Amino acid sequence: MNEQKGKEKPIYSLIPLGDFKAILGIDDRDDKISQFCLVTATHSIEQYCKRRLLRKRKFEYIEYFRDFTLILGEYPVTDILALYALFPLRQPELIEPELYEVVPDYGTDIDTPFAVYLSPALKRYRYIAAFKAVYMAGYRAGNVPPDLASACLELAAWNMGRYRGRRIGMTGEVRGKGRDGEHYELSMPENVKALLEPYRRKVL
Repeated sequence: MNEQKGKEKPIYSLIPLGDFKAILGIDDRDDKISQFCLVTATHSIEQYCKRRLLRKRKFEYIEYFRDFTLILGEYPVTDILALYALFPLRQPELIEPELYEVVPDYGTDIDTPFAVYLSPALKRYRYIAAFKAVYMAGYRAGNVPPDLASACLELAAWNMGRYRGRRIGMTGEVRGKGRDGEHYELSMPENVKALLEPYRRKVL
């Protein structure tokens, strides 16, 4: 009957709720605000880095200009699920994996944009307008780099401290407002920004 009690409900966070509570000594009564601070911190970090960081399935359309290098928008890439050639007047065509390679090798956590290198054999396909890439990208939950996890921990703890301060009457600068009227701070401490610098979106 109590089998589900100890199981942690997944939330969109770079660190697990249980780890956050254990490090800060937070009890179960503050689960709701802890989750709010973690999710807010994760979204703020992604906004600051200008990219998604947690692993997710991506659908991306890439225009084709006769260049045999396709730059993928999200990274690190952990799996290419499918690649389609798109044509103006006929159905998309699945490209066999033998006709492209991914650089760097996917399955690694190298934090740099990934590219699909097309085989010159694709020159036989006429009138390609674009490609559709379906792939998995981002860090797996539980396998987030330590400095990125630390940034989430620091920012979530900072948000929680400010939330608790406002609850007991302390004042602070407010720059945003949640959907339900809850105010929150959109800026972040300099030490968090320093941790995030390696993860900000890179442009090739």
